[in-house]
Amino acid sequence: MSEQRIDERDDQEIDQGTRTPDDVTDLLDQAPQPRSRTAARWGKSCLSVLIALAVIVGGGFFAWHKFSSFAAETLSTPDYTNAKGTKDIHFTVPSGAPLTTIGEDLQKDDVIKSTKAWKKAIAAYDGTPTVQAGTYRLRTQVPAATALSHLTHPATYRIRNTVQVLEGLRLSDQIAALAKGTKISVKSYDAALRKPQDLGLPPWAKNKPEGFLFPDTYELTDGATATSVLQQMTGRFTQVSDSIDLTQRAQALHVTPYQVVIVASIIEKEVNRPADRPKVARVIYNRLAKGMKLQLDSTVLYAVGKDGELTTSDAERASKSPYNTYVHAGLPPGPISAPGEAALKAAANPASGPWMYWVVVNPNTGETVFSTTKTQHDAAVIKFQQWCTAHKGKC
Repeated sequence: MSEQRIDERDDQEIDQGTRTPDDVTDLLDQAPQPRSRTAARWGKSCLSVLIALAVIVGGGFFAWHKFSSFAAETLSTPDYTNAKGTKDIHFTVPSGAPLTTIGEDLQKDDVIKSTKAWKKAIAAYDGTPTVQAGTYRLRTQVPAATALSHLTHPATYRIRNTVQVLEGLRLSDQIAALAKGTKISVKSYDAALRKPQDLGLPPWAKNKPEGFLFPDTYELTDGATATSVLQQMTGRFTQVSDSIDLTQRAQALHVTPYQVVIVASIIEKEVNRPADRPKVARVIYNRLAKGMKLQLDSTVLYAVGKDGELTTSDAERASKSPYNTYVHAGLPPGPISAPGEAALKAAANPASGPWMYWVVVNPNTGETVFSTTKTQHDAAVIKFQQWCTAHKGKC
């Protein structure tokens, strides 16, 4: 605004009595003066500096806040830092134990420093960790993440407690092998066998465990009992029999599933070459169909309580035991051994053929001759006798 315009307005105000001459003089003294370009630039620079400082201070505060939170969280989560730990320890995970309980037990055994660190390790795990029951070889005073890693790799860190039961054993020999391998007494197993309804046998097994304790290698859980071990074995039998459609195959053969198991138990004791098993099954079914006695030494040996011999005596073959197939027609009343999967498959899937006889002519190699006529069979028996003559003490 120019001084002339101010003077004119002021004159009017003086004339109207609203302003005095002194007021006008003061107003002129307060009128803004033009600013230099240098001053303007300086003001802008100051403002920029102030804004930059505000950003730096604000960012620093944010970073400090984050760092403080992280540090506080870290310091408030006690955890060991040395993945090598201090000493070996056997740590047991009970069956069905939840992760929280496992963490508490780990802390009690000084494997980890705190359950909070354990929960943090679980949260950082890729997915949901699964910890199998069993005893693990761990180290004390390790980071929780290390302990979790070891527990989720049972193949590497779990201590395997196993027992092996071979094919072809009769029940009493199976129990002896189990007692030795599991450190559970024969008395305990015998007590469990007296309650066959608790063992998980197939409904058609007639509550008779012989032949249904499947031969295999079993991994035992901590706290295993005689009953739980036998349940594992019958459960494995059911799994295998289902996989080979044993029940359906029995129907197709016009026999019962129980009879298929009996045939399989005989196969297990008579031959060991894979190709011979289905042929032996066919001979058994052929002889049964014609009403011929089976006349098998393996059944006689079971009847008289022997095992492993290649032949039987006249007195043994005269035994009145229902298991003596020289005296009694048909199959023995029950299995004479525990058949493996191959024998079960053979019994359920016999080969096609007219054979009525077989004889193992070379027990060392397992060579077996199958015959259709009695004359052919007698010739094969002579070969076996010649082998026995050449191998004194074997027969």
